[in-house]
Amino acid sequence: MASAAAQRLLASSTKIIGVGRNYVAHAKELGNPVPKEPVLFLKPTSSFLHAGVSTAAIEIPEPLESLHHEVELGVVISRRGRDVPEASAMDFVGGYALALDMTARDLQSAAKSAGLPWTLAKGQDTFTPISAVIPKSAVTNPDDLELWLKVDDELRQKGSTNDMLFKIPFLISYISSIMTLMEGDVILTGTPEGVGPVRVGQKIKAGITDLIDVEFDVQRRNRTFSA
Repeated sequence: MASAAAQRLLASSTKIIGVGRNYVAHAKELGNPVPKEPVLFLKPTSSFLHAGVSTAAIEIPEPLESLHHEVELGVVISRRGRDVPEASAMDFVGGYALALDMTARDLQSAAKSAGLPWTLAKGQDTFTPISAVIPKSAVTNPDDLELWLKVDDELRQKGSTNDMLFKIPFLISYISSIMTLMEGDVILTGTPEGVGPVRVGQKIKAGITDLIDVEFDVQRRNRTFSA
């Protein structure tokens, strides 16, 4: 797939599918059990924050004091697929992206305690910062990528996609057995250990070593009407 075509994929995205606890060390650092099958949640595409846009900043809404950063490999789907066999799942990958699953941890903890969805904690505007799409042809082995994240130049997260509990072909097959995957949909494949808070005025830098890096400021959300 040509690079220009890869970039157009996100414009047609219908949903973001998050995979929770897909790195054993991350599950343990939050005191969660290691799952026996993927833990899935949905994020709206309105939560995308595209890197490189001059106004791109992660927004912390009142009354929250911080958000937690989670650096992830995003898998961008190239075409419609339902009940995709695991053996052919990679044929449905159009590219990859470096993404952040920003999480209001206090809201998530309250939702988990009450048995409620995580939408308020993960689905708000700017809560899915994302890079440009990396064409599939540029990634030799998606199971051997180094993810990293810094806050104000302090290294917070560094891990390898080789440590994912559930690999990309299985995730595509599993998710498509539940919901139809559409062109441009993004699967967030989980985060390595080291998640932690960011606050207003800080700067996040993150990347996939030797492939791409992104940078976002963190600011207070200004609640002004827009249409």
